[in-house]
Formats: sequence, C-alpha cells, structure tokens
Amino acid sequence: MQKRWIFNEESDAVVMNTLQQELGVTATIAKLINQKSINSFDEAKAFFRPSLEQLHDPFLMKDMDKAVNRLTEAISNEENILIYGDYDVDGTTAVATFYGFLSQIYHKIEYYIPDRYKEGYGVSEEGIRYASANGYTLIVTLDCGIKALEKVDLAANEGIDVIICDHHTPGETLPRAHAVLDPKQEDCPYPYKDLSGCGVGFKLLEGFCIQSGIELEKLYDYLDLLAVSIASDIVPITGENRIMAYYGLKKLNQAPRPGLKALKELCKTSRDLTISSIVFGIGPRINAAGRMDHAGSAVALLLAKNEEEANALAQMVNDKNDARRDFDNTITEEAIHMISTDADLSNAKSTVLYKEDWHKGVIGIVASRCIEKFYRPTVILTESNDKVTGSARSVDGFDVYAAISECSDLLDQYGGHMYAAGVTMAVENVSAFRKKFEEVVARQIKDEQLIPSIYIDTSISLEEIDRKFFNIISQMAPFGPQNMQPMFVAENVQASNVKLLKDQHLKFTAKQEGTNLAYDAIGFGLGEYFDLVNCGLKFHMAFTIEENDFRGQKTLQLFVKDIKFDD
Repeated sequence: MQKRWIFNEESDAVVMNTLQQELGVTATIAKLINQKSINSFDEAKAFFRPSLEQLHDPFLMKDMDKAVNRLTEAISNEENILIYGDYDVDGTTAVATFYGFLSQIYHKIEYYIPDRYKEGYGVSEEGIRYASANGYTLIVTLDCGIKALEKVDLAANEGIDVIICDHHTPGETLPRAHAVLDPKQEDCPYPYKDLSGCGVGFKLLEGFCIQSGIELEKLYDYLDLLAVSIASDIVPITGENRIMAYYGLKKLNQAPRPGLKALKELCKTSRDLTISSIVFGIGPRINAAGRMDHAGSAVALLLAKNEEEANALAQMVNDKNDARRDFDNTITEEAIHMISTDADLSNAKSTVLYKEDWHKGVIGIVASRCIEKFYRPTVILTESNDKVTGSARSVDGFDVYAAISECSDLLDQYGGHMYAAGVTMAVENVSAFRKKFEEVVARQIKDEQLIPSIYIDTSISLEEIDRKFFNIISQMAPFGPQNMQPMFVAENVQASNVKLLKDQHLKFTAKQEGTNLAYDAIGFGLGEYFDLVNCGLKFHMAFTIEENDFRGQKTLQLFVKDIKFDD
C-alpha cells in the first residue's frame, strides 16, 4: 500500500544549537530532542531522567477532594464498597489496581465486571441492582461511568453514592454522582488530560494515600498494572503517562506480580517488555477473557497471589486468546471479501459492515484489520440482545467519535475517543446509519487522510549511526503515541546480499556511497520491492534502529518501514 512520508519540520535552529552545546550531543540528536518540545537543559534532564516526584498533585483534579473524603468516610464507617470496572484491559487493570491496593487495608470491598454479552459496555442496571441487593453504599466506577446518567440516578434512588473515575469524553450533561473524576471535563484544571482509565483510578488512590498518611511506595507497587493499561489503551506516552509507564515497565521487567509474569512467559520472549510488546503480547491475552467469556478471570489472574494460581489462570486466558484469534481471522477474511466484491463498498470513503452472527468480542479487532487492507474509517456491526452493536476504528487525523456523533439520531447509545468508539442501535437503523456515516465521512475527510502516513523525524547518513547514537535515542523510551521511536530516512541507499524471506519480507545489507559502513536491514512485508532493490537501483528508505541479540551477540539492525525510488 502506498504511504505518505511526512517530515517533522518542528525545530528551532537556535535552540538546537544550544542543546547540542549544553548536552554534548550531535546535531541530529539535538534536533530529535527539540522536536519533543524540549527547549532547555533542565527540560532535557527531566525528560531523560523521569522521576515519580514529577507527578502532578492529584488534588488538582476537579472533585478529587470530594472523592477522597467520601472514600475515607466509607472506610471509617465500615460501609460496603463495590469497585465497578470495564471488561477491557484498561478496566480490568484498573479494578486489579484499585481492589488489590485497597483490600490490603480494608475488607468490606468487592469488585464487579459487567458481562459484555448480557449487560454491555459501561455501568449496567444489573450491576446497580446487584450492589443494592448486597448492601453496597458506595460504588467506584473505573474506565466507565461518564455517560451513565440514568444508572447513577438509579443508584442514588437505591441509596448508593457513586464516584466516577473515567477518561472518556464527557457528554453535555454529567451524571449526578457524588464525585466525577475525569480530566477531560472542560472545567477540570488538572494539567494532564490524557490519563488512562486506570490512571484516573490511580490518582484517586494517590490522593487517598496522601490524605491518609499512607506511604506512596505501597501504591507504586501497582505501577506494572498501570503500565499495561497505558500501553493497551493506546494513550499518549507523554507527561505523567510516560513517567508512570517508565517505572511500571521497570517493575514489569524486574519484579512483576505473578499474573503478569505468567503472561510474559506465555509470550515466549526473553527480551524486556516494551509498550509495543504489551500492545501485541500481554494486552490481547488479558482482553481475550472479556471478549470470549467473562473478564472476571482476567482480574483474578492479575490479582493472583502465587505462581501456581497465576500459571493456571494465565493458561486459561491464553486458550481464550487462541479462540479469539480463530474468530478474528475467520471474520476478517469474510469482511474483506464483502468489501472486495461490492463496488459501492470498494469505492466508499468509509466502511460499515453488518452481519448478525459475527462474534461481538472481536469486531473491534476486525475493524482494525480492515483498515490495514482498506485504509478508511471503519465500523463493524453485529447483533447482540436484539440490538445491533458495533466497534469503530479510524485513520490518522480523522475523528471517528465526532463523525458518529453526527449520526446520534440513529443510535441508542455511543461513546469513545477520536480513534475508537462503540455504538448500539436498532436493527432497522443499520442501513440509514451506513448511508449517513458515509455522507459525514465523505464530507469531512481529506484525500490525504485516506493514505497511510509515516512520520519522519529527520534524514540522516548511515555513518551517523553507532552504538552511542543508539544508546541516546534508546533513553527516549518508553516509545508510543506522541513519543514514537525516532523514524529516519536515508537517501541513495544501495543494497547487497538481498534475500526474500517467506515470499514477503526483504532482508539486505544497506550502504551509502562514500563510506564503508554497512548495516543489516530487514523490511517486514516489503517483499514487493525485491526485484528493484536486488538489481542495484538506489533507493530511499524510512527506518528505525533496533538492537538484534543473536546468541548473546548484540548488533544494530535497521528495521525498514518503507522504500521509495526516484521517478
């Protein structure tokens, strides 16, 4: 698939020169640092040496004082507290963090995860009824609740207070909860807006610790779970998220809790986990519990006290992930066939597909897979409890949540973010929704947004690459959204020792004129360029720099993301 190369032009020559002198780095490194909006030695020091002391005061968040006071009061009065979380990775890690921490100091506490198929997303009537029947007087919602107006009113009528911890975009009206913690509220002064749902719950616990005189180190023991949440929910790896992910990954790689250790072993990797390896390894396995069955097994795994219990639960979750993968592959093939064989769908600016027997647990994954093949905003729908429910995914720069909002007259409910959303509607509205969504997308989307983009940080010569260069850029990790691994372009490259692996991957030695330096390079999925690269043509390549560890011998390797030739 053709890709656009977009070069980062955001750098200040004067600042770059100052950074180069003060930090003692190359011009290229100084440029990379400046592109991260770092303009001084002190800012660079804070970035390269993240500290938990840099975390914001939790009481800067709107309603934090109310939330902490109500939680403290409930514990003092020995009230029954119910921790209510979503069934995805963010929700289950949030519940494991909140319940795991609080249950060490308080026993009248339980957690509740709604059934994806019987109750659907968010706070359910069944969940409120359960809380009422079992004598709970305080519910803390995690990664959900910001739009649960009717359910919060129902709770109030049952004599139950609700503290909402959410990070999704609020609607025009907020639930009448005892406290609403969501940094995305327009009038919330909290300085960092991009916390995960688990992150908002973590800040509530942080505030509780500060007010109760509990050592924060005890709470920081849960940063490994928070790192899994941050990675899996694809929130920006900036500000507080980067600091918490940095320390969470440290714990995850050095002394993980039994459940995460068991999952790491199932991923069969000897390398340290990164944001990326959580996204593609640990995250899907945790998610599979809620996709294929009930997410309670994922929380139990994350709370496991010993390796024996953790290994048994991890294997169960892994088996569900295998089943999920089978459903995912089958439905993806079916969806792509539907698009390919329908002229209207093939030529549309959006994709909306509906089939009543598709597995509800994998439709979000199928939407992402369809975008890999047909790059455009996509909604995959299926039937559940006599309604049509679906997951939407978007392309770079296009707000799918806003587009869905324009179709709200056809929906029973919807929610989400710029790049991912969920919808529920009546069966008879599917055709009208498909038509209206296509009209909205066609009107708003730019032609260039329908072409996948590679964001290039800077052009470099291959001779700039050495171990010191790699070590410095490695310290910019953790890498993820808005703090991506530096992407470089090398021009006029020639290849030798060109090999085609499994008919789809390209492996070669990369070299430029004027230097004897050469680097091993691999381009996954770039097999189509084999003939052109092998015949000696010069080309330009976009790539990242990785470390290859083969039998204990570490070498630098270029991971090629795209190749272009001069016309």
